[in-house]
Amino acid sequence: MKNFNRRDTLKTLTLVTGASLLSPLNLIASCNPLRKDKLGVALVGLGYYSTDLLAPGLQITKHCHLAGIVTGTPAKAETWKAKYNIPDKNIYNYENMSGIANNPDIDVIYIVLPPSMHMEYVVKAAATGKHVWCEKPMAMTVQECQTMIDACKKNKVSLSIGYRCQHEPNTLAYQKIVKESQLGKVLQVDCAAGYREGRTDHWKQKREMGGGVIYDMGVYAIQGARLGSGMEPIAVNAAKVWTERPEIYKDGLGEIVEAQLEFPGGVIGNIKTSFAENTNFLNIKCEKGLIEMAPFSAYSGNKGKSPLGEINFPYQVPWQQANQMDMDSLAIMGGKPMPVPGEEGLRDIRIVNAILESAKTVKKVMI
Repeated sequence: MKNFNRRDTLKTLTLVTGASLLSPLNLIASCNPLRKDKLGVALVGLGYYSTDLLAPGLQITKHCHLAGIVTGTPAKAETWKAKYNIPDKNIYNYENMSGIANNPDIDVIYIVLPPSMHMEYVVKAAATGKHVWCEKPMAMTVQECQTMIDACKKNKVSLSIGYRCQHEPNTLAYQKIVKESQLGKVLQVDCAAGYREGRTDHWKQKREMGGGVIYDMGVYAIQGARLGSGMEPIAVNAAKVWTERPEIYKDGLGEIVEAQLEFPGGVIGNIKTSFAENTNFLNIKCEKGLIEMAPFSAYSGNKGKSPLGEINFPYQVPWQQANQMDMDSLAIMGGKPMPVPGEEGLRDIRIVNAILESAKTVKKVMI
């Protein structure tokens, strides 16, 4: 069995677009290029993801750096100011963030807020004339996603969604096998993404803030099915949404979701996402064998195997986040298309909405 070792495969591994993994400038429509060596990034929202992953990631990036913050909590502002040596003029709150428009230190505004706030703050960020990155899920509805895309186009700035896995080598490796039909046609995809959520009063348990597992971990399962099949689903054949802890996930809010996606040619994708159990795998059944990824969407340790050999490109946290931000920065500086534009986030939310409709109506829903 041939081993997919890191050195050899990185030289030849190509994206779905056909670009070399080692040539990020080739990966990436055109925005006006920025003539800088490093872009300044302002993080909007200083919760766990910004604190534990993005800010540390920005300490190891080569093409961008932490330049500013937007927070509604003065104590957090003081902590970050001291820790990262952020000047007062680069510290904003939600009321005055429009002032970023006149701050040459900041080139990118990264929205890291609960999903229900994404549309509002992406629109505000775009209005400053700065490029915009937004965490997943992109928004709550297809219309919100489109509003975000339109706002960025109107202000002639780029929009990227924080799908870190689409930049990482293990994901690119299984996509390459599928794209090139190295194991023949894809016949079926099975994917699950979830963890045991211990918090009980977080935005993830609040419908009005974008809570429920389908918008959070569910997007990973949807991404796994889409990227693993190399196709876009045409229907949700069936879906089920339920909770094992109704005292936490109230009024029908989904703690666990299962759905069957139908792809062209009769290919089926079975997905599951959960806040009740730890699960993370992607199985791609092909004519000539099975691609098994486990885990497939973790912050590190993603790996897999197939009849072609091992898929294993190791790295440490927060390399994924740093790599994602570097790739997006290179795209901006080169005036190239974003690797994961707003349209990609919209595709997933269209599927999320169809899954919820199928579960509610107990009917097949076309996408």
